[in-house]
Amino acid sequence: MAEMKPEEFMYRPMDQLQGLEYCIDSNPSWFEAIALGFQHYVLSLGTTVMIPTMLVPLMGGSDGDKARVVQTLLFVTGINTLVQTLVGTRLPIVIGGSFAFVVPILSIIRDSSLANISDDHQRFRATMKATQGALIISSTIQIILGFSQLWGICSRFFSPLGMVPVVALVGFGLFDRGFPVAGRCVEIGVPMIILFVALSQYFKWIHTRHLPILERFALLISIAFVWVFALILTAGGAYKNRPLHTQINCRTDKANLISSAPWIMIPYPLQWGPPTFDAGHCFGMMAAAIVSMVESTGAFKAAARLASATPPPAPILSRGIGFQGLGILIDGLCGSLTGSTVSIENVGLLGSTRVGSRRVIQISAGFMIFFSILGKFGAVFASIPFPIFAAVYCILFGIVAAVGLSLLQFTNMNSMRNLFIVGVSLYLGLSVPEYFNRYTLSAQHGPAHTKAGWFNDWLNTTFASPPTVALIVAVVLDNSLEFRGAGRDRGMTWWTPFRTYGGDSRNAEFYGLPFNMGRFIPNYYFR
Repeated sequence: MAEMKPEEFMYRPMDQLQGLEYCIDSNPSWFEAIALGFQHYVLSLGTTVMIPTMLVPLMGGSDGDKARVVQTLLFVTGINTLVQTLVGTRLPIVIGGSFAFVVPILSIIRDSSLANISDDHQRFRATMKATQGALIISSTIQIILGFSQLWGICSRFFSPLGMVPVVALVGFGLFDRGFPVAGRCVEIGVPMIILFVALSQYFKWIHTRHLPILERFALLISIAFVWVFALILTAGGAYKNRPLHTQINCRTDKANLISSAPWIMIPYPLQWGPPTFDAGHCFGMMAAAIVSMVESTGAFKAAARLASATPPPAPILSRGIGFQGLGILIDGLCGSLTGSTVSIENVGLLGSTRVGSRRVIQISAGFMIFFSILGKFGAVFASIPFPIFAAVYCILFGIVAAVGLSLLQFTNMNSMRNLFIVGVSLYLGLSVPEYFNRYTLSAQHGPAHTKAGWFNDWLNTTFASPPTVALIVAVVLDNSLEFRGAGRDRGMTWWTPFRTYGGDSRNAEFYGLPFNMGRFIPNYYFR
């Protein structure tokens, strides 16, 4: 047999992934789309419940307050997702609550002027109003950078090489929300991982009426089986005499959401009262808005590949960030407790189901709004134990991280320059935030601990985010280290057509606004 030539076994780089059943602008049947939308809704509940569960008790809130915050966060998630898929980037992404805002929110909670309020209910409302004010002011960062196109101008310095660690760490950087949480209740976490992998990968060939039902709905089927298993363990008394920490993570009746949620509640602006504004709180929250913007940029890139779309051009990135800023403004007005960002787990689900349809995500937004209003019904699904969601994250975050690594195909990885940049930015992107997180856990405050609270929040929030650290390191090195004549090695020549809206004819198909809305938008959003 003749020896194969190198070009015969090397794979050609491709700007769109293969093997997807439905791309961004193609749709499954209505029945399948509704079922897939419900699946995305269920997945979004993990973060929606986790953030209020962690923060509301520290604010002095009751179980009823927590239930109302969960409903509000779910409601604004549905609104922001609809806006983003209609007039934002138009990518199939869920815009949900962000953990990037936790550090400045904790700083507000610990503020002496609020922490010293003796009445818990009054302290909760005062803290919520202070958080609302900080969110409203911080939203202007993304609104200005997005709608002014400044973020799009900055993104032109992002090469495929520089985006590899950013997109990869959007997934890898969330490792602490994966198995460390699933391991809190291994008897339901480990079976969930095994069952989800088995159904979505090993048995995906099983079809029902030409529909790969196990691959498409592996998440729903796995959650249903493991949730029933957890109910049996709870009812059978398996956790009767176990420590409180174990009961909270394993039992299905410890969330107290069903009993405390109202039957019907429509979230509305200023429901907690008029926001209060403090300069220190607002400056600290601005750091979280910037971190959210960086993380969403990486998620936009990943979602575009998993939806078989072209890389989002600079004007589209700016447009998406601008509308995400409006979403944070809505968060602040309605009192959802935290700001918004792209839900990474829902991006990963696009790859698991191989369905990147925009319509599916819009249907999921409808479920979010519907179940946020009907509180009791929504609370049933929201009471799923956290380890079940964390087990799914182990798979979905990994898919997003792998999408980031796939960008290496556009670069020359035989270049020592490129190896240095990717290796250092990936390592520091993991190592620096880990230092900040461990320091915070041991000292109960971040490494930045000066008398200027806003300055502390800036540093502790920025450097606790793996994608943000990776972006700083990668972009600085990529645009300063032997960059002259390295455009091809960096992948810039491959991405040149996608840097502007008119650079590739497919961009208008994927990112054009519906209903002829483009005629009402300034032309610079499409350059």
